[in-house]
Amino acid sequence: MRHFDPVAGILSFASTADGDTVSLGFSKFRRLTLTMPLKAVVQTSGVRMARGAAAAQVRDYTLHGAAQAPSMTGRTAGYVEAAVGLYLFTPIDEEAALQRVFVPRCAYSHCEFGSSAVEIAAKLWISRPPALLEAIERQLRMPVLPLGQSLVALGLLTQAQLSRELAKHVGNRPLGEVLVAAGLISHTDLHTAIAHKMGYPMVDLMRFPVDPAAVARVPKDIAVRHCMLPLMFDRGRLIVAVDRPSRVTELRSLHVYLQTIVVPVLASAMQITAAQDKLSRDVWLQHVV
Repeated sequence: MRHFDPVAGILSFASTADGDTVSLGFSKFRRLTLTMPLKAVVQTSGVRMARGAAAAQVRDYTLHGAAQAPSMTGRTAGYVEAAVGLYLFTPIDEEAALQRVFVPRCAYSHCEFGSSAVEIAAKLWISRPPALLEAIERQLRMPVLPLGQSLVALGLLTQAQLSRELAKHVGNRPLGEVLVAAGLISHTDLHTAIAHKMGYPMVDLMRFPVDPAAVARVPKDIAVRHCMLPLMFDRGRLIVAVDRPSRVTELRSLHVYLQTIVVPVLASAMQITAAQDKLSRDVWLQHVV
């Protein structure tokens, strides 16, 4: 391909490197696929971005053909719909790369997209106090889930990726370590999944209404040291969000200091840090504990 002009609706290409250029209007083709894929970005540390993060954004799509043409279906890791058409990104090479696809607007009448794994998993993250209290009660009765099942439920891994890695998994090495080494999940993802498999409720701090009185009960330096955020009181209990299950042992030492029972739930470390920064201005500056 030598030229792609979405404004004029013209594609120019040549069959060989030194061949003549041929121009083609968008109305003359239904789909354009670039064979040179987009590779995963290598970070400054030399480590590639986790493939699970990209795969969690993948969703099914159906493009209903215009003028009674057959529909087009597939999977895409995100999409951009413009006036001239639809840009899709098909995952290939076990989600290690993306293949770029363009469908002219004249080739389809309308499009439908399914939910991504991240969107499905978002339903597990709690945003209301009553729902959190119900989840805490359910935790006492819940069985421990397999790690892979938790990763899929949280949208950190797709079922296809899990099945593929389980088929290759040999030896006694823990599955979580195998998935991290393969670049499918991060260490943070692993901690989150371990907490989920153990039944800890998952809280979305971007939406959850944090009780300022609960925050004021815990000094800022203690909250920061334990990567913890007080959320609310319930029947003499202080419910706090932590970023991983290993924090639970640390919190036991706070029962006597805070003179209340501390009940841990889970939130992402990034959200906890962001909430602590905001509460430093809104709550902790106004209270001396």
